[in-house]
Amino acid sequence: MNKKRGVKLPVLRHISLDDDHIEKMKPYLEKNGGNLCTSFKEILGQAGKYSLRTNSCAIDTVLLDWLLKEAEDIFLPDKVLDEILDPGLITSMEKFEKFVKQRIEELEWDIDIVFKYDSVTFPSEILIEMRGAPQKTKFLACILSQYLVKNSLEYAPLEIKFVVNINTCMKIGFFRSNKKDSQISLNTFFGNLNEIMNVIKNRPDFWKNLVHRHVASNYNMVTVHRNYLEDIFTDKIPHGEIMIETMAKKPVQEIPLKELLILIKEVYEAARVVDRVNIENEMIIVSHYFRNKNAVERLKNGLVMLLESNGHLFDAKTTTNMIMLSHRPDVGMKMNEIVDHLRSSNSTVDQELMMFIAFLEGLREIPDIPISLTTLGRRIGRSLLKEYEKENNIKTWDLESFKKAMETIDSRLHRVSEWKLENRDLIYTIRQCSISETGNTFDRYICHTIREAFKGVLSQAFGNKAELKINNLMSRGDSFCEVSIRIP
Repeated sequence: MNKKRGVKLPVLRHISLDDDHIEKMKPYLEKNGGNLCTSFKEILGQAGKYSLRTNSCAIDTVLLDWLLKEAEDIFLPDKVLDEILDPGLITSMEKFEKFVKQRIEELEWDIDIVFKYDSVTFPSEILIEMRGAPQKTKFLACILSQYLVKNSLEYAPLEIKFVVNINTCMKIGFFRSNKKDSQISLNTFFGNLNEIMNVIKNRPDFWKNLVHRHVASNYNMVTVHRNYLEDIFTDKIPHGEIMIETMAKKPVQEIPLKELLILIKEVYEAARVVDRVNIENEMIIVSHYFRNKNAVERLKNGLVMLLESNGHLFDAKTTTNMIMLSHRPDVGMKMNEIVDHLRSSNSTVDQELMMFIAFLEGLREIPDIPISLTTLGRRIGRSLLKEYEKENNIKTWDLESFKKAMETIDSRLHRVSEWKLENRDLIYTIRQCSISETGNTFDRYICHTIREAFKGVLSQAFGNKAELKINNLMSRGDSFCEVSIRIP
C-alpha cells in the first residue's frame, strides 16, 4: 500500500517469528522472566543506542582510548571544534551545559559533569568538575577549555587559572582576563605538544632527516644558531645569547639571573653543545665531551662572557670533562658600583682614565683575583669612549677617527704607541706600557684588563663589525704588544 500524505501507516500488532529469531531473543526473555513485550522494548532500546553510536562513528573501546591518549596536549583544528560544539552556544551557559551533557550521554562515556558559573551570559567565573575514565575526562577537558577560551576572546576573555587532576576527578577554573593571558593559559595547561606537532607537520621531511641524523649519531649531533656557528668559524668566542634572548623574548641584560641559569641549561643541553648542565643554587657545573683544551677554554670563556653581559661575575675552573662556574656577587656589586658611577657622573675622559688607573693599581694589592674581575675592562672601555664621543661630538666612527681617539687616550696614559695601515688592516702597536709594567715584569691580570678595556672601546665604536687579531703580547715575553684591526 502506498503511503498517502496525512495518512498514518498501520502498526501491525500480530507478528510471526521463526525459531532462529526466538533463539536470538532467549537472553532477553530469560532476563525479563519470559515477558515478550518487555524483551521487545529492551531490544528496540538497544537498537536505538546502536544507531546513535553508529551516527557518532563509534569505534572499539581499546582503539578509542589509544586515540584519545595520542591526542593528549594537541588541540582540535578550529573547523573540527566548530562542528562538534556550535560557537553560538557561548552566548548561553545553560544551553552550552545542556548540549555537552547530551553529547556525553549519546557517546555513553559515563562522565559526570557539573558546571558552575556566576552568570548565564558571558560569565566572569566558571568552574567545571568532571568524574569518569581519566583518558576520556582529559580529552573532554581539553575540548571544553579550547572552546571556552577560543569563543570568549571577542566578548569576555576567559583565562584558565587552575587545573586539578586527581585520579578520576578533574576540576578546571576559568576567570575573566585578557586575550593574551587567556591564550597563554590554554597552551600552558592543554597545548604542550600542539606547537611541536604543527611545526613537524609543516616541514615533515626536514624534521624526519634531523631525527634520523641524531639517532644515527647516537645523539652526538650539535644544533646551534647560525650566528653561533659563524663565531666559531671566525675564531670568536661564541656564547648562546641569541637563542636565550629569543626564548626569553627580551635582551640578556634584562633577564633575572635565576631565569638565565635555567635558559642556559635548556639551550646548551638541547643544542647538544654540552652533555649536561647542573645548577646548584648559583653554582653551575657543565659536563662536556670535548677533548681539545682550546675548545674547553672557548666554551668556558663564552659562558663567563654571557653571564657577565647579564651583569653577574662568575669564577671558572675546568677539569677533564667539567667546567665549574661560581657566582661572585661581591665582585659584581663593586663593578656595577664603579660603572654606574661613571655612567651617572659628568666626568671627563681624564677623570675616567684616572679612575681606571686607580682601579688597576688596586688589583696589585689583591692576592686572589678572579679571572671574571678583569671583564670590568670591557665595560669601562665602553664607558670611556662614550665620554670621548660626548666631548668631541662624534656620531659615527671610521678607522682614522678611531686611530686619533686612541692616540689621545694613549698620550694621557703615558703609553708609547704606533699606528700604521697595511692593506685593509690597521696595525696598533704599543712599545711601552707604564700601567702594567712593574720593574721588568708585567702583571698578567692588569694586562688582561687593559686588553679587555680596548675591546670595550672597539665594541663601542664599531659594534660587532670590527675584527681583532692579537699579533704579540708583552706578557708572553715579546718586547711589544700588537693587534690588527679590520672593519669589513
